[in-house]
Amino acid sequence: MQKPIIILVRPQLGENIGTAARAMLNFGLNQMRLVSPRDGWPNPDAGPAASGADEVLANAEVFGSVADAVADCAHVYATTVRKRGMYKDVVTPEQAATQSMARPGRTAILFGAEATGLDNAEIVRAQSIITVPVNAAFSSLNLAQAVILCAYEWSRHDATLLQHEGLDEAAPQEEVDGLVTQLNDALEPAGFFRTETRAPVARQTVRNLFTRVGYTSQEIRTLRGIVSALTKPRRPEAQDQAK
Repeated sequence: MQKPIIILVRPQLGENIGTAARAMLNFGLNQMRLVSPRDGWPNPDAGPAASGADEVLANAEVFGSVADAVADCAHVYATTVRKRGMYKDVVTPEQAATQSMARPGRTAILFGAEATGLDNAEIVRAQSIITVPVNAAFSSLNLAQAVILCAYEWSRHDATLLQHEGLDEAAPQEEVDGLVTQLNDALEPAGFFRTETRAPVARQTVRNLFTRVGYTSQEIRTLRGIVSALTKPRRPEAQDQAK
């Protein structure tokens, strides 16, 4: 089982990236990805705040979008304390760790910008939402606190790693993205997105349908084959037989 990848989306301060790296390494996680860090990368303020977690910062990868950052991940969790009106599994950090141990494939956990968190367009990339039962009157967690909650639960469950030999691995997100793009391209000329004001919501709903289920690569190929079969021009003899 691969350790989960911690993805910081639009982090604002180098100090916060450093303290998040420290929280990760405290519990044995060392794969960090950054999506559009506000002050660029590398950031000189991250090192001192990491207090020795230099290996995490040295190996941190930078991406221009969440889609690129999760492309090779089979299951993605988004962290948020707010209700988003999306039909997704909502789990605690403990439940997420248990699920990840039992599931083949690479796991990623998304953390949003310090001031705003993740937006809906970013959350829709995830299959599940991680949240914690914080005080409703004071629900704000800083970035390192949120990271350490997830890292701790992973470390705690690591000793009870479940065996999953024989299971087919879930498809990476780049394969899911290919299916969603193909489906959108087929739905566009069919007039499915004809109401301009509702089109973004409809596209988001379509993506949700295929990100909340852990499809295998074989299932993705089958679904893409179905879309191709439904959209390609029919042969004349097939049209005659249908009459």
